[in-house]
Amino acid sequence: MDYSASNTALWSGIIQFGIIAGAIILSNTLRRKVSFIRGTMMPTAVLAGFLLLLLRSFGVLQMNDAFLETVTYHGIALGFIAMGLRVPAEKQQKESGGMVGLKSGAIIVSTYLVQAFFGLLISMGLAYTVMPGFFKASGLLLPMGYGQGPGQANNVGTSFEALGFEGGRSFGLSIAAAGFLCACVVGVIYINILVRKNKFQLTGDGQVVSGSVTVDTFQDRNEVPISESVDRLSMQVAMVLIVYLIAYLVTAGITGALSAAVPGLAATLNPLIWGFNFILGSAVAMLVRLGIKFLKNHKIMTRQYQNNYLLSRISGLAFDMMIVAGIASINISDLEGLWLPFILMCVVGAVVTHYHLKLVCKKVYPGYFEQGYVSMYGMLTGTISSGVLLLREIDPQFDTPAANNLITGSSFGIILGAPMLLLVGLAPQSTAMTLLTMGIVVAYFAALMLLIFRLGAKGAKEKKD
Repeated sequence: MDYSASNTALWSGIIQFGIIAGAIILSNTLRRKVSFIRGTMMPTAVLAGFLLLLLRSFGVLQMNDAFLETVTYHGIALGFIAMGLRVPAEKQQKESGGMVGLKSGAIIVSTYLVQAFFGLLISMGLAYTVMPGFFKASGLLLPMGYGQGPGQANNVGTSFEALGFEGGRSFGLSIAAAGFLCACVVGVIYINILVRKNKFQLTGDGQVVSGSVTVDTFQDRNEVPISESVDRLSMQVAMVLIVYLIAYLVTAGITGALSAAVPGLAATLNPLIWGFNFILGSAVAMLVRLGIKFLKNHKIMTRQYQNNYLLSRISGLAFDMMIVAGIASINISDLEGLWLPFILMCVVGAVVTHYHLKLVCKKVYPGYFEQGYVSMYGMLTGTISSGVLLLREIDPQFDTPAANNLITGSSFGIILGAPMLLLVGLAPQSTAMTLLTMGIVVAYFAALMLLIFRLGAKGAKEKKD
């Protein structure tokens, strides 16, 4: 075998990862040393992504587009699988009582639906006025980019490209990138308003929280000891990869069965099923976690093999790599002719997300509205890390349940948000199907609002009692 530099297949991946790693370290240094950058509270991974995007756009740096897309695609699944394997702490379980986790999940998905409705309203409106022929279902990339981040924006944008939306992948990733800026700008402004009203004081320590939203112990009771023959990190990585392998086999089985039974339907659904691989991966991870719990309860297994601290680190690494690769892979030239819908969706998405979250968070989180709103806004325009960075400025020790609500809410959000997969497949089929999708979005939103306000009222009554 040729081990020299001429063997590009051997060295390409290592070189690309090295470039990403260098960008992360440089961005972390800039964030710590430059007060203006630190003041924006932009996550290091986002800054690294924009740095690489800038260098690529000016031709200073060359990176492999296929590699960046691969990292983005797998990063979201690996990150959610690691989160799904985490063992809920007793404190987290208590704080999630009274259906708080379900309410948070409903808030997350209802925000997706608000973003989807207005995104489709913009794309449909433009298609019938100043931009004839514009891809009518492209509005669904607003909740994918803002609500779910670069991973899903990449996957859905790619599937839309295959259906005729030229530049769909870059369009979705650009919305996701704009979402991070939105989280930082709106979040920082809102926090400074709270500070001027003397409601909070900024922490001012310049520290960055990435990945995890809880403070975990390094070793729980009955966990595999450090002295074990296998490294504890190796065990966590092995579990994550095994779950991903199972998810792959299940997905391959489902799509294969669909292709054999209903080839016509499979042509539409199969790309979406593979695109939403993180949902199935999360479901398999939760089932594995419940299976391990069952074995422990029946004394068949005596040790706890999951380590929440290390699983959080794996999740944080996967999400950081996904964010950097996703933003860096944007092709600015693909946005030519798409700047009007891009700007409209970004601005309208920021505004409607703000007002919707202010409405529901006041009802659901009456004891810690500001913390609940800030964390949810950061996550639903960026990612969990964006929400944590903003939350930490007004709740540095995570004294409120707001941080844990992001995790528990995301778990329920995966379940409640599963119908979005069908909507993504339905909307591009025809104008009638796009209109039907908007109708379904409105109906599902109404159902979730009933759920949120009913459970919110119940929670408030329990709090008073």
